[in-house]
Amino acid sequence: MSNPKQLFDLSGQVAIVTGSTRGIGRAAAEALAAHGARVVISSRKEESCLEVAEALTSMGYEAMAVPCNVSHVDQLEALVETTLGAWGRIDTLVCNAAANPHYGPFLDIPDDMYDKTMLVNVRNVMKLCRMVIPGMAERGDGSIVIVSSTGALHGSDYLGTYCLTKAADVQMVKNLAVAHGKDGIRANAILPGLVKTHFAKALWEDPDSLAAAEKATALGRIGDPIDLAGIAVYLAAPASRWTTGQTFVVDGGWAITGE
Repeated sequence: MSNPKQLFDLSGQVAIVTGSTRGIGRAAAEALAAHGARVVISSRKEESCLEVAEALTSMGYEAMAVPCNVSHVDQLEALVETTLGAWGRIDTLVCNAAANPHYGPFLDIPDDMYDKTMLVNVRNVMKLCRMVIPGMAERGDGSIVIVSSTGALHGSDYLGTYCLTKAADVQMVKNLAVAHGKDGIRANAILPGLVKTHFAKALWEDPDSLAAAEKATALGRIGDPIDLAGIAVYLAAPASRWTTGQTFVVDGGWAITGE
């Protein structure tokens, strides 16, 4: 690339972001749109998807709403087909939607909750990647971004199965990077620490948990969704064209404090 100004230019790109009506997914989608990408807003509720897409278009960005429950393969297929039908390509896939139906001792998780967590966080992530890879390979370019968690790096009891799936996502990007690097496809994972999202509300709304998290974080605070937006843009942009199979820990320094 001869012009460094184009390193973060996403003009002409199409990006799907699952779970993008709030939290980290929404922040990533907004940032991708602001850098020129056409963005597909997707989550389970149509009303929420429309609200976010309309907010982006009102700011002059290109966005459309495609509701999708990532538990269902037919809805994942519809997400991809609708995007291709409207915009003809998918350059970046951000797999952000996740599930954690069980909070309790690791070995006590009921089978149905274990299966649900594995289905949403691992199996269907892999299926969605498989759906978008052929088009990326045909163009010889594409970026897959999976939002994992710092939980992938540590043992956990009460979030044990969730963390298990997030560790699997870290391995998934390594597998995808090896299998499809020859096709020009990059695959990377983002590992957020504790972020002020609805998903983690029970943790950061509790004063004692919040104080402990802040004390254990080098920068002295938990994250805001916007703190994860920059790495999402980097991984979608030409700036990351020689970056693949990597895990990016964005946690304010929690993982390195040793507490």
